Amino acid sequence: MADLRVTLAGVEFKNPVIPASGTYGYGREYECLYPLSRLGGISVKGTTLHERTGNIPPRIAETPMGMLNSVGLQNGGAEKFLSCELPNLVTKDTRIIANIAGSTVEECAELAAMLEGSAVDMIELNISCPNVKQGGAAFGTDCNVAGAVTRAVRDACSKPLMVKLSPNVTSITDIARSVEASGADAVSLINTLLGMRIDIKTRRPVLHNNVGGLSGPAVFPVAVRMVWQTANAVKIPVCGMGGISTAEDAVEMMMAGASAIQVGAAIFRDPYAPVRIIDGINEWCDRNGVKSVSEIVGTVRPW
Repeated sequence: MADLRVTLAGVEFKNPVIPASGTYGYGREYECLYPLSRLGGISVKGTTLHERTGNIPPRIAETPMGMLNSVGLQNGGAEKFLSCELPNLVTKDTRIIANIAGSTVEECAELAAMLEGSAVDMIELNISCPNVKQGGAAFGTDCNVAGAVTRAVRDACSKPLMVKLSPNVTSITDIARSVEASGADAVSLINTLLGMRIDIKTRRPVLHNNVGGLSGPAVFPVAVRMVWQTANAVKIPVCGMGGISTAEDAVEMMMAGASAIQVGAAIFRDPYAPVRIIDGINEWCDRNGVKSVSEIVGTVRPW
């Protein structure tokens, strides 16, 4: 068996596969299927300072080779996460990544400060949610604002900080360099692409929020391109995501420069997708004489 251990922002993961935030909840629904200890880690449901009910339904719709979502960061708030969800997660022998989001820079910093003394292994700062009307998208599409919110969170908390980037930008590398310069220990990308579908019978958008985030296999080539560009633009590690559905996808993303990967929409179609991908990566490494999965990171050979 290959050595599947990887290191991301100074944190060692037993393997590179992490269910993406918003697609796996807090893992409770999956515990009856397989031990959560099989996972490299879990990026938990996006947490905001206060409870959020999310956007008005309909807020999820299928599209060819993907899905649109406009859930709107529904969650119970930071206090509930710390008191109800985190105590259960820490017993699962896997790395815990707390995904946080706020409507203001100050909210993001306050959230990070609340997590400082907690058992989470890493913070993933979401500056890129395309379906939340306040904040979110504005943070992730402007270099100065992205840098400012990253610096505020960095100053408020000493835990390893990974910043989740938006693909809905002119230059992903400029944003990545900005958050790197402001104290990020890693970046994760891509979040969903902004999309829209219209019901031609009612002439209304299929989502009540009109637009939402596109995920699934349809976005994979865009994600690979942006991960490759970013990995060549910054010195901090990259966690790749966006349409990963198979072990081969995961290997491809790591060859593009990702030190670890996150699996999202694939879980809705197949709840076993994360463990299937872990096993598939190991089999691929064995077939190809790769002793450590970290050996393949960034090994793509451009023409």
